[in-house]
Amino acid sequence: RPGFLRVDSVHQGDQDGIKGLYHVNAVDEVTQMQVIVSVEKISERYLLPALEQLLESFPFVIHGFHSDNGSEYINHQVARLLEKLRIELTKSRSRQSNDNALVESKNGSTVRKHLGYEHIPGHFAQQVNDFTVNVLSPYLNFHRPCFFPEEIIDAKGKRKKRYPYANLMTPYDKLRSLPEASRYLKTGITLKQLDDI
Repeated sequence: RPGFLRVDSVHQGDQDGIKGLYHVNAVDEVTQMQVIVSVEKISERYLLPALEQLLESFPFVIHGFHSDNGSEYINHQVARLLEKLRIELTKSRSRQSNDNALVESKNGSTVRKHLGYEHIPGHFAQQVNDFTVNVLSPYLNFHRPCFFPEEIIDAKGKRKKRYPYANLMTPYDKLRSLPEASRYLKTGITLKQLDDI
């Protein structure tokens, strides 16, 4: 079922000792639906409203929030926010970058591809956030296809993942393909509304 997010932060570079803005990238494990929000700094003042906006942007109910061990997510304020929404917080094991591989791969294939590596000053965070939430995230979810793996067990019993072209679809198409997809949606959101997007 959808609603289990993989979350990571992407820093937009330093220049002359001045920190750039940060992107918070969240990807659903099942559908690969993705929402990117941008903040001036990774601090409670900026991050908590951004996380609320991020969680609200997904059309389905969120059940899990998995991040690395970064202090921006592993703290009392974020834990309180997620507890209030009844979302389970989990974290990766120390020094195990593959624990969050899905979102790490999306950092490169979407965030860096569309926003680059160059320094973006923090005071542009609101304009960049408007772009990522209102333009980039809908494009990624409704128009950009993704590969979805198929697990195969070979003669020796070893599990291998294949990515056949038959499984190429947009994250929204993947959501639509789930049995009784409408039961996962938040109250007030319908498949018809999402179809119109």
